Order: sequence, then structure tokens, then C-alpha cells
Amino acid sequence: MVLITPLVIGLTSCNDEFLDTSNKFGSNTDTFYKTKADFDAALGGVYYSLYLEGGNVFGEEHITSMLLSDLMLGGGGPDDQGAKNVDAFTDPNDDTYRDLWRETYNGIFRANNVIEKIVEADLSEDFSSAAEQESYKNQVLGEMYFMRGFLLFRAAKFFGGMPLMVSSTTPIDVPRASFTETFGQIASDFQQGIELLPEIDPAAIPAEDYGHANHWIAQAYLARVYLFYTGYMTNIEEQSTDALTLPDGGTITRQDVIDELTDCVQNSGYALVSDFRNLWPYSYMNQQAGSVVYPWADTENLSWAGQDGFGSTIGTGNSEVMFSLRYSFADWSWVKGQRTTNRACLFFALRGNSGLTPFGEGWGWGPVHTSFFNSWDNADERKLGSVLQVGLAAEGTDGYQGDKGDHETGLFNKKYIHLEYDGGSGMQGLFNHIYSWPNTDMQLRHAQDFYYMRFADVLLMLSELTEDATYMNQVRNRAGLADIAYSPEALKQERMYELAFEGLRWFDLVRWGDVNNASMNYFDNEIDVRNSGSATTYSVTYRPETKGLVSIPESEIRLSDGLYEQNPGW
Repeated sequence: MVLITPLVIGLTSCNDEFLDTSNKFGSNTDTFYKTKADFDAALGGVYYSLYLEGGNVFGEEHITSMLLSDLMLGGGGPDDQGAKNVDAFTDPNDDTYRDLWRETYNGIFRANNVIEKIVEADLSEDFSSAAEQESYKNQVLGEMYFMRGFLLFRAAKFFGGMPLMVSSTTPIDVPRASFTETFGQIASDFQQGIELLPEIDPAAIPAEDYGHANHWIAQAYLARVYLFYTGYMTNIEEQSTDALTLPDGGTITRQDVIDELTDCVQNSGYALVSDFRNLWPYSYMNQQAGSVVYPWADTENLSWAGQDGFGSTIGTGNSEVMFSLRYSFADWSWVKGQRTTNRACLFFALRGNSGLTPFGEGWGWGPVHTSFFNSWDNADERKLGSVLQVGLAAEGTDGYQGDKGDHETGLFNKKYIHLEYDGGSGMQGLFNHIYSWPNTDMQLRHAQDFYYMRFADVLLMLSELTEDATYMNQVRNRAGLADIAYSPEALKQERMYELAFEGLRWFDLVRWGDVNNASMNYFDNEIDVRNSGSATTYSVTYRPETKGLVSIPESEIRLSDGLYEQNPGW
């Protein structure tokens, strides 16, 4: 577990005047950025922007995108209307996604400062040669371009065109750029990352340094942004395109992206772990406990790969996860309070059921859609590796009590869920046991990373771009399935099953245009559910007038004095 914590988080921040650059910690852009230690701390400040400042959980990319998708229902209790609103494509509140918007520009402003300062910095006293200094500067620049693109991409997938702040002196009253301009800037930043970041061996990254962007990660994200942009323009805007235009007038073509991904597959050193189920920490319950506390994992002979890269000191070593949101524990007294722990594990856990082992209590959001589960081939190891069924002794859920929440289907996601067991001193979270963390508050103990990019997705993207089943079949074979021929439909199914509950399904539906096609999603499939003890049915109606985007925070529209317009359909 590595939590990237900055020493200078106060160098920049956002408030109701868009950007507040006042000094709160005794440093500013004139007195700081003088040493390698300064830049290392500033790098941490940019990564720290991955954790949202505000308390509104709907700013969390992975939580909201999973609720928006057709694989999950809203769930929660009768008072959890926010989850149900997201799930039903409604937003009666002004600022549901405000924290995501604001933290985006916190991070971008910090990245711009680092980019500008590192170029002119004299760090010769920190290095034994000019070549070492230059290498360090390129590393910093590459990471900052990548992170600026990443933060903008994270927001633009939800909001569409964004104001482009490409320097620390960009006026705060710039209008929203077009969708094409926004994604062109994102791609340009990822391209800069590819060019500046060295082709490192990920197996050589020490566990204590794991979590930073690298050359291969930038290649993977260039592909992801290309696929999303070209798909969105073609299928949502109905402006067919197979190229992404950059700010300098250049273009990124399909072949450009294929070349980058092929290089990543052939030369990066990343690889699939041998068993899909060993990606998820439930596979570590028995090893950590020293006894069988999760019978199914014992029967399946599972052993966690860990989440700290190839050299993970916990687990067998993870060759597959390329980039992740590095979660830790949290404390109510900290600056970001609960935001440094993985709240998906809390919000998507079993509602009103305490004391079960190994799956602990949470808020019951996101019950899994039964039509999706029933469509899944039982021979696919990923099915029971991804979905938790209640009422089964092998799963530790035979004591589950239903009718504690809404939209209950008896199915929950197993990838991001509260894990716990009693090690002799009372029930504690898995990560309390692993790291001997004393605060056992059930809301603060979810130190499970959220996987942003896995090598499996790189293989699936390369299959999609080349229309070659070779790479897709590597993913299928790992799940115990035979080779199949390539087709768009097969690729879509493979992505759905492999990447379920990882925050990608919603964006796939949007870019493919399948969000508009009832035969290609589960939104209006009516299923039986229970709402806090009452039997009823469930379905939702997607609103195509929103074009797959969420609402711009009304407070930002008001502060812009008419410069920003609300997204269509909101």
C-alpha cells in the first residue's frame, strides 16, 4: 500500500472564484520548486488530486459510472435517493458532480505549475551529472503531461467539452471548448507522456515506488481516449470519424494507436495474471487469516496477486494492473476525511448485514442486474469471480438477511466490496489485518486500490482496433473459455464480462451508441426486485437527449456568469 501524500497540497486549490492560488502553507510558486525534493512533493500534489476534496460520493468516477451502467441497479435504503437518481438518469440537485469538476482543475493547475517550473529549474546540486538531471526532468514532465490529460479525460467522459487550462496563466474565464478540442488536448498530453517517459521494465519498479505513470500506461490511455472520442463522435454525434485532431493541427489515426498498443503488448513486460480471480483481494482472505474463512476461495485454490505491482510484498506479485487509484485508510480528522479510502467497497457492500464473513456490511448500493447475471455462461470463471450470491454457505452468505434495502436482487459485485473477518480480537477489515491499522471504523478501512487500467483491457482494445481475435482470446482462455472468431458483438460481450464493475461499461455503451439501443443493454429489462420488504419490479429508461453526459454543476454555471451552458437534457 502506497498513499501518495503531498507536502504542498496548499499551493493551489479551487474555491467559489474558480481558482484560489493564495498561499496557505508558507510556500508559493516563487519560493518553491527549487530542489528535487520540492518537485517530488509537487508530483505528489498532482496525484493527490485523484482523491476528491468534497464529500459528495457522486464525484467518484468509479462509483457513478457503475451506477450509470446497465449492470447495476441503484439500490441502497429508502433514503438513498441520490444513488437511485443517478441510476435513473435524473438529477434534481444543483451540484451532484461538483467535486469532480473542481478537483479536476485543482490537479490541472498544479500540473501546469510543475510543467512550467521544471523546465527552468536548476537542479544540478541534486544530481551527479547533467544527463541525470535531464532524465529526471523528462520523467517529471512526462508524468505531469500524462496526469493533466488523465484528469481532463476523467472529467470530459462525464461532462463533454471542458474549459482548457493549458498553462498557469490561462484566464479563468475561458469558455468550454468543443468536444473535439477537449479530446484533442487530452490526446496531445498523452502523446507527450509517451514521448517523454522512458520504456521502463515494470517488473523492476520497487513496491515503494509503484503507482506513478509510465510510458506503457500513456500508450494504453491514448488508445482508450481514441476509442472513446471516435466512437462518441460517430455514434452519438453522428459525425463519423476515425481520426483525432490535435491542438497543433496534427492527427492521431487508428493505425497510430494500433502501433502504440502493439508496442505495449509486445515490449512492456505487463502480462495477464494466471487466474482472473486472483486479481481481487477476496482471494487473500484465507492466507491472511491463517485458516479457512472463505470456503469458496479455498475450494478454488485462490491466491491474491496483490496490488503493489510485480514486487508486491502482499500476494504473489501483480503483472497485470498497470495504473490504479492508490487507496489507503482514512480518518474523519484528515483534510480529505473519508476520501482516501475506497468508498466503493463500502457503498456497494451488503446492507444491514453485520457479522458475516468474509463479506462485511455496507450501504447496499448497486445490486447486480439479474438479466446480466443469467446471461453469463456458467463455464466462465469470471462469473462467480465477479458476482456474489447471497444465501450460500460457500460464499459465507448463508446467514444473509434480505429486505434491508431497495432494488434487492440477491446479487452483489464481488470485485469492490467490504471484506472482513474476526482474527481473535473482534471483526476487523481485511486491510486492518494486513497493515495492522488500528482504526477499525467500517467506513474508513477499505485500502483496496481501484484498478484504472489492466493489461486485459490493452489486449481487448487491440482486438477491437485490429479486428483480430488473437488478443481477445488470450483473455477468454485465461477464464477457461475456448477461442472464438472476432466480431464486434463478441468483442462487446468479452469487454462486458471481463471488465464488469470496473467503471468502464457505461462509457463503452456510450461510445458504441448501444446506450440508445435497447437490444444492446439491460436498462429496460424488467426484473423482479424487493424494495425494503416489498416485492416489485425494476427497469429504467435511458434519456437519449442527454447524449451520455451528466449535468454541469449549476454553481459553476452561475459563477461563469453565463459563459458555460448546461449540457443537453439537463
